[in-house]
Amino acid sequence: MDHRPLLVLRHVPWEGPHRILEPFAGTPVRVVDALGPGAALPPATSVRGAVIMGGPMSVNDSDAHPGLAVEVAWIRSALAAGLPLLGICLGAQLIARAAGSAVGPGPRPEIGWLPVDIADPADPVLGPLAPVTVALHWHGERFDLPEGATGLARSALTTVQAFRVGNARGVLFHPEADADLVEAWLAEPSMRTEAESALGADAARALREGARRHARALVARSTAGFAAFAALTR
Repeated sequence: MDHRPLLVLRHVPWEGPHRILEPFAGTPVRVVDALGPGAALPPATSVRGAVIMGGPMSVNDSDAHPGLAVEVAWIRSALAAGLPLLGICLGAQLIARAAGSAVGPGPRPEIGWLPVDIADPADPVLGPLAPVTVALHWHGERFDLPEGATGLARSALTTVQAFRVGNARGVLFHPEADADLVEAWLAEPSMRTEAESALGADAARALREGARRHARALVARSTAGFAAFAALTR
């Protein structure tokens, strides 16, 4: 039996794995606050896989957050080892940077419940969302497809919304979202301010209405993908 834990790399307390961990019941999970003082990342070979979560910082903010550079180096070692990785939002940007892509601001923040087109319905993790799923977006940066990677999803504003490189997947949007996650993020002042800056004073109502209309379908369709990622780590 494989007793290695699943590693979760977190950057801020309010952006945890949420529903991603549901299929990992009974699996040991190790959560590391990757940017915290004295944070130590275990050797890639000592874990069964990693979930790399989001955060308000940019992958380019390594001067303010030196742990980001450490994390990128760790992801490179994990890619070389073929470790299953699932990066969400900032996590996707970190994987893209580790795989050689530049990361920078998009034309405007992409925040809200918006459709994503799935390019590879055969992918076990993203394929269950094919052909189109309305999902929660909350990001301001984007990247080109890393060399040798396969594009998995796109939106009207962002050409590369998800990709697969080796045994790793980066996803800019939030397949883990549901109504509870929206409420948790709106309760965080910095997140609410960011949403209002992008969407206007009515941002909270729009995000709640989007969750009411779309979260149930997103949960139903993304659950299979999280189960498939869990299977990759066994």
